[in-house]
Formats: sequence, C-alpha cells, structure tokens
Amino acid sequence: MLESLANCLHDLTAIGPGGVPAVAGALFLAGLAGGLTHCAGMCAPFVVAQAGAVADRAAAGGMLARLSGAALLPYHLGRMLGYGALGALAGASAGLLTQATGLRFLLAALLLAAALLMLGQASARLPGRLVPVPLGRLARLPAPAMPPALARRIGPWLAAPTGWRGVALGLALSALPCGLLYGALAGAAATGSALAGAIAMAAFVAGTMPALMGVALLGRLFLRSAGEGLRLAAAALFALNGVVLAGMAWRLVA
Repeated sequence: MLESLANCLHDLTAIGPGGVPAVAGALFLAGLAGGLTHCAGMCAPFVVAQAGAVADRAAAGGMLARLSGAALLPYHLGRMLGYGALGALAGASAGLLTQATGLRFLLAALLLAAALLMLGQASARLPGRLVPVPLGRLARLPAPAMPPALARRIGPWLAAPTGWRGVALGLALSALPCGLLYGALAGAAATGSALAGAIAMAAFVAGTMPALMGVALLGRLFLRSAGEGLRLAAAALFALNGVVLAGMAWRLVA
C-alpha cells in the first residue's frame, strides 16, 4: 500500500516515457489558446480590478513599474498553487484507483476524455455552421456560480491585490471551474501521479498568463483586438491538442 501511494505521488512514467512532457506541452498550448479566447474575457473583471488598484503606484514608477503591476505575479502564483493542487489531487486519485483496481485502461480513458473536451473547445471557436453539435455541447459544460461567501471575501483582496492578498485571490479563484478547466484536469488526472498532475496544471496556468497580463496592461482594448482570425487559430491549437491526447490514449491501449 505504501509503495502504491509513493508511486502515485512521484511516478512520472505512468503513461509511458515522455508522456508527462507531452501532456504538459499540450496543456500549455491549451492555456495559451484558451487564455486569448476564453480566460481573458471570463477573468477580465478580476484582472482589470487588480490592475486598477495598483495603477497609481505603477504610474508613479514609470514604464517598468507599470509592466510589473500588469504582471500581477502574486495573483498568478496563487493560481498556479491552486491549479497545481487540483492537478496533484486528480493525478494521485487516478493513479491510486488504477493501481487498486488494475484497470489500466483508466488513464487512457482520461486522456480520451481530455481529447474530447479539447475538441469541444475547438468547435466552440469555429463559425456556427461548422460546429459539430456533440462537440459544441461539450464546450458548454455548466460552471457553478461563485458562492456568495467567496464573493464577499475577495472584495478586500481585489482592493489591495499585493503580497499575500494577491496569492489568496489567485488561490480562491482557482476553485471556480469551467469547461476549459475540466479538460485540463482530465489531462492532469491521466498522468497517474500527484507530481505529474501538478506539473501539467502548472504548465496550463503558464499558458494562460500572457493573455491575462495583456488584459491587465491594456484593459478592454486587448479584448477588442481579438478577432475572428485569433479564434480560428485558437481552434486549430485546441484541435491539435485533442489529436495529441487521443494519440497518447491509443498508444496506451495499443
């Protein structure tokens, strides 16, 4: 039992050699594509509010201080810690279940689920006439509303999003799932270990950071600059992710 637990915590080869870098790379690209066409819009109120709260201090320090303020590093550190913890939990749970039941196809099934969810994200960015109905439904998985208690708590953090408050804000908001997050977590779970799951989700967060920093720096102007071409490019990236993850699932069962 202890050996199984140790494997689920640290094993980086559950899905084969090179599996973890492949999943991490796919999730980084998913974060990059989703950050530009999803996260930038969904998280814009939180990001713009933080940037506004530090705007006066940043303006007084010149361009370097403004760029530093737009980076919102404490917030992104909190997001990375939160998403990393979710990835570790998902990876360890899937790894323990696989070892306890002997269902070696479970990790392949999770990879396939992640592939389908990524293809759903791709379809959501295509013109309506080209969207396959089943995949379009996958992209619209419901997301729960923010609990009122959490909404009250984050107000003071948004007003002063520096230091530990920014980290706490990132941690709190990482608990709000969405369709894109479901796909990323399925990929993290498929790694079969806590360490690999955390690495995969950290890569996903890193991919979302450039777009959120752009929103913090340029505000709504950044969002308006995202045209149809960018959405099609994001769809291509999501489709590529889906193909890569599905190929990894096939390799596990072949």
